[in-house]
Amino acid sequence: MKWQTGKRDNPQACRDQDLGKFEITNRDGQARLGKIHTKHGIVQTPCLLPVINPNIRTIEPREMWDKYGIEAVITNSYVIWKHDKLKKIAMSKGVHALLDYPGMVMTDSGTFQSYVYGDVDVGIEEIVKFQEKIGVDVATILDIFTRPDMTYSQVEDAVNETIKRGEKSVVISDNLMLNGPIQGGIYPELRAKSAKGMSELNFSIHPIGGIVPVMEKQKYTQLAKIMLASKSNLTPNRPVHMFGCGHPMLFPMLVAMGADLFDSAAYALFARDGRLLTPWGTEKLSELEEWPIIMPSVSSFSPSEVREMSREDRTMLISKFNLEVTLQELSRCRQAIRSGTIWRLAEKRSHEHPALREAFLWLTTNPSKSKIEPLILDETNASQETGQEQGRWEENWDWLVNAQSTPRNGGEPWGGNDTLNRPHIEMARRKLRSRWRSQKNGDVILFYGTTPPWRDKIGDLVDRLAETEHEIFVQTPLGILPFGLEDLNPWAHIEGPNWLEKTKPDFGLVQEELGLLGITGRKLIPIDISNTDDIHNRVFEILSIEPREKSSETRKRTQIIDKLCVLYNLSYQDATKICKDSSFVMSRTGRIRNVIDSYGNHLFSPRLGEGGLSLTLEGAKKIHALRKRGPPVGFNQDNSGLHAGEGPPWIVVDSDAEPFVRKGRNVMHGFVSACDVWTRPGETVIIVNEKAELIAIGRAQATPTEFESFTKGIAVKVREGHP
Repeated sequence: MKWQTGKRDNPQACRDQDLGKFEITNRDGQARLGKIHTKHGIVQTPCLLPVINPNIRTIEPREMWDKYGIEAVITNSYVIWKHDKLKKIAMSKGVHALLDYPGMVMTDSGTFQSYVYGDVDVGIEEIVKFQEKIGVDVATILDIFTRPDMTYSQVEDAVNETIKRGEKSVVISDNLMLNGPIQGGIYPELRAKSAKGMSELNFSIHPIGGIVPVMEKQKYTQLAKIMLASKSNLTPNRPVHMFGCGHPMLFPMLVAMGADLFDSAAYALFARDGRLLTPWGTEKLSELEEWPIIMPSVSSFSPSEVREMSREDRTMLISKFNLEVTLQELSRCRQAIRSGTIWRLAEKRSHEHPALREAFLWLTTNPSKSKIEPLILDETNASQETGQEQGRWEENWDWLVNAQSTPRNGGEPWGGNDTLNRPHIEMARRKLRSRWRSQKNGDVILFYGTTPPWRDKIGDLVDRLAETEHEIFVQTPLGILPFGLEDLNPWAHIEGPNWLEKTKPDFGLVQEELGLLGITGRKLIPIDISNTDDIHNRVFEILSIEPREKSSETRKRTQIIDKLCVLYNLSYQDATKICKDSSFVMSRTGRIRNVIDSYGNHLFSPRLGEGGLSLTLEGAKKIHALRKRGPPVGFNQDNSGLHAGEGPPWIVVDSDAEPFVRKGRNVMHGFVSACDVWTRPGETVIIVNEKAELIAIGRAQATPTEFESFTKGIAVKVREGHP
């Protein structure tokens, strides 16, 4: 976020062939950085569209462009249409001239006015054509606002009518980007119906409508339910806009769930009442002696000095403060996406407000909930009209989790119980439970009581146990971990107090975890290694076996096999076959640097930072040759399972892209013809041509449904092509 002191250049129009397209440039799960291509510039998301009242301009739109770098604003076409003077200027000079704003201009259609004042006297086709004539970049159809107090049948009728209006509006819009709002009130199945119906039409952006009354009552759990039911059923290649949402406190959670655009007049409306927006809530100017955040607009004034200003000057100053704080929080969200920490930011913000905390806990701790109940605001609004089956919560939670990639660089800061509910942590645990299976039949040894790296404390001891039938685990704050994966993130690098690692395990939970890993009916032998003095003799005495010779080669091979199973989805048999007769190049610290086959080919390189495993082209050839199923067909996505043992996902590219991909060029959206159902963003994939021949290896940037729908941006970042 860089604020200017002078006049900025006007934006350049996007290429004609890119108009209306959306591309993802970076992501953290469902949170994404993107670009919207418009006639008045390429808008970076997530971003805020400040609401501009053409009659009352608290902050001039030109100042928003020049000083604050705001790339898009929203105003109301119905207000312009109703006022003859505004209408005359807009019709003759265009909406950009009316506002004196060079960036992207979105307009609302009068739907919100119908919610506040009753019906509006403008036609469905008339308002779309008017928006087109005044030159808006993104117009909005005249949808039907669904209030929380409406009955199920009323909301259903409104959803059906909005879809019909969408069909008419799309037909009459000519080269115009169009908003297709999602309605559905407080009913998740109607939100899903609306999302699916509107996704089938040629819209450019999908606002989530009807959420203002929910936010006004601070019913943030209902907001999360509405967002989840809508977003998980929308086509992913279009931005999602939270209509009327502009409080910075809500941004991290909604961005983490996939929101791309926000709009609000809150920066100005709150200022008129002497209220200040902050990332943790709202402060009253009348109660302040110090600024909660020092922003450029107030750095030269004290709260008491601002209180002494005229109402007009005070409103202007606080409006700028509110806008600056709002932009700052969105900037913080964008950086969190880049660093892979958006869920941690959402965790922090959830502790700032009880209603927001309730929403966050509903979102992250209810995967066992069998059904989504109606999103009731209070008992008086409960409708008994629907006896229909509700959408399953697990499916929506899976949708969030399955866009995550693991492992990640850097440590994992401990956040209490929230840590276990971070989606990327959940995905890591799912991979372990799905893909790792014990290959021994003996008792289970659980080492606990110390911090990683465990190899430094007991690596020599494990080498002496390698040839026994004992299955060895270590206890971590995230659960038990096979010793072959002892350096793998997130388990191996938790940043927190020492007592986390040294706490005695709950052996009942340990037995449950073993069951999830397929180990039942075996004796559990817990061994405290907080003190490693004479550890060898103590352990062999506990096990009642004679001391053994070291077998470090066995441990190294086990480590590579385990990682091939968990990280590359190979079966134990295939992983063993690949590693047969392999040798290891070691680092000075005694860790594996490279895995070499019997012919001298470099297959894999363990990544020492986070315990991952880098695949070479030679390694990919071996994995490719072991594939048992045929090449994928189409873009079906399976959020319920990880298809253990099937290998890394295959991405099929068409013949036009093949020569470039073989040379190491990235695969672009629009050139992928099929992918495996277990493809996940951020994971290594094998790229093949239409004959199923290996042509490259790379890292996926999308889910199967995204591969199918996107036409702009990078689909796979190619690491190495196969000439």
